[in-house]
This record gives sequence, structure tokens and C-alpha cells, in this order.
Amino acid sequence: MKYYLLAGEASGDLHGSNLMKALFKEDPDAEIRFWGGDLMQEVGGTLVTHYKERAFMGFSEVVFNLGKIFKFIAQCKNDIEAFNPDALIFIDNSGFNLRIAKWAKPKGFSTHYYISPQVWASRASRVKTIKATIDHMYVVLPFVEDFYKQYDYPVYFVGHPLIDAIANRVQVDPVRFKTENNLDERPIIALLPGSRKQEINKMLSVMLSVVSDFPDYQFIIAGAPSQDALFYESFVTENNVKFISNKTYDILSMASAALVTSGTATLETALFKVPQVVCYKGSTISYQIAKRIITLKYISLVNLISDKEVVKELIQGELNAKNLKKELTHILDEYQRAKLFLDYYDLEQELGGKGASEKTAQLITSTIQKNNS
Repeated sequence: MKYYLLAGEASGDLHGSNLMKALFKEDPDAEIRFWGGDLMQEVGGTLVTHYKERAFMGFSEVVFNLGKIFKFIAQCKNDIEAFNPDALIFIDNSGFNLRIAKWAKPKGFSTHYYISPQVWASRASRVKTIKATIDHMYVVLPFVEDFYKQYDYPVYFVGHPLIDAIANRVQVDPVRFKTENNLDERPIIALLPGSRKQEINKMLSVMLSVVSDFPDYQFIIAGAPSQDALFYESFVTENNVKFISNKTYDILSMASAALVTSGTATLETALFKVPQVVCYKGSTISYQIAKRIITLKYISLVNLISDKEVVKELIQGELNAKNLKKELTHILDEYQRAKLFLDYYDLEQELGGKGASEKTAQLITSTIQKNNS
């Protein structure tokens, strides 16, 4: 059978790669074309376009790159039509994927969405588009299943794929890792500033402002796979910190605390049981627009899933050196850390256990078989 996957960023590449492994397990003769990244490419299939070419962030940045985006949309439609897949699988990245879905559904393609767009956070009106264009939705957060019930749209809750990604990773030897990366014996504070250049530039300058206040710790910038090491060079040399590229999980496995840009990384950090401060600062225009359309109490997945403030969120003006120093000091306290670990344990139980990729692959392949019978 033939599968066409569309992922648009680093997290989508990770989840897409694990879904592809599961699809090949269910269907060894599978033919797969995809828009994704290095991890998906390692699994097999044919890469059409790398997500790095489409990494536009925020409302204003998208507007300035509309010409490129429309060219990608046209290219994608043409490629799907030529390949004629049995299943068209969207992974997150709603801005691009829902445009393709609107075109694909009337064409008769079987449409599947793995990891729902965040319609539960903003622009719930998009549910109407999803109901009209997506045949099968696979959600990874428990409260999202309840959200869709309000709209009489049945979805599958498959659990969160990060649990599998973390459980199945290759374990790192801490002594060897520190030696190979010229680390000393001080405890580690991980800096996860995001994956796009715009957000990294904004976040790192604030995160690094507290380094000198914690001389008993070594700070490590976790470099995103979407960025070259040269991009981080000035941050490293000016602030006397370490930089390690594309080893976020290894760093988190040894970290005592972390400063994390809001996004999937907040959940990854929690699953590694690392105390964290969640950080967010966007462009003024993007933030003002987002503030008017997002109706949630929290911005981090950790707090949203827990439905309470488990981790501190410093947003926009609140994200400054004074507040960051205060909150980092707080989570380094042993009593506070013990409380946080209990909340992290409860969070993991909410996520539904292992096997998200396998469950999704089984559902997709069984649907195709029914359609073809």
C-alpha cells in the first residue's frame, strides 16, 4: 500500500519517523513518500521536501513568506496527485496541512490526521474544516478527545508518542558523554531555546542572562537539529557555556534543571522528570494577535494536561533576568523538586502508556484494507 506523510517541523519529524517504522512493521511492502526531516529519511521511503525549507514562525513571519508558502502548496498537491496514495497522513502543522486537506478530500483521497491541530487552544472554528476534510483523527492528549466530543466528531486517543520515543532511545553513558563533550563534574542546567532562528535569538539572550548567578552549575545549550552549529557560536563564546547539537535527550537525561521554550520540549522535559521553567517571548505583533485568539489558562503542555500550574510559565514581559533567576533558584530546592516529581508522575499516567505509533499504524492500515475490500 502507498502512504504519503506531511510533517512540518522537528517534533513532526520525530513522530513521523516512529509512525513510519510502525507502518513498515504492519505493511512490509509499504511505499512511502513524505515531507519531513532527517529522522524520517533514516527510516526509509522518499523525502520530497525537508521541513527546514518551510520553517516560518509567527504571524508576521508567515505573511512575509507567503510567496514561498504558496509554491510549496502547489508542489505538494502535484506530488500527491502523481503518487496517488492509499492514505494521506497529516502530522500536526495545521497551517499547511489543512490547506492540503481541503484540496485532497474532494479528490477522493483517504485523509488521516496524526496529532491534532491545536483547535482546542485557538480558532475552534477550524473544527468545521477538520470534520469536512479529515476522515480519521488520531489524538495524543486525553483532553483533546473530550474537546472533539463537543462537536460530535469521533476521534481515536492513541496515547502520546513521546513516551515511546523516550523509552526506546539509546541510553547514554554519563561518564563517556561528559568526557566526549568536555563537561566537568558540576550539575547540568539545560537550555532548550526552541528550534527556529527567530525564537532562539529571543529566548537565548534571556536564558543566558542568569548563567553568572549559578556558578556551581554548568549550562548547556541543546542545539536544535534544524540549525547549524555556527548559528550558536556567538552565544557560546560570549557567555562561557557549552553547546551540544542534536543531543537533547542525552542532555535531559543528566540535567538537574532546565529552561525551556514553550512547545513540545516542555513535555519532553517533564517525561525526563527534569524540573523546568517554561519561557516564551514572541514578536510584539505575533504576541498581541495570539493573546486575542488563544483562550487557554496555560501555554505549556505540562500544565494543560495536568489542568493546574505544575511548572512556572514566564511569558513575554514576565520573562526577564530577575524572574528567571528567582524561578530557577526555586526549582533547584530539593523540597520543590520532590513535589514536582510527584506531579510529573501523575502527568505520565494521564498520557495513556506506550504504543501510540503502533496503535495509529494499525488503525490506518486496517482502514485501508476495509476500503480496498
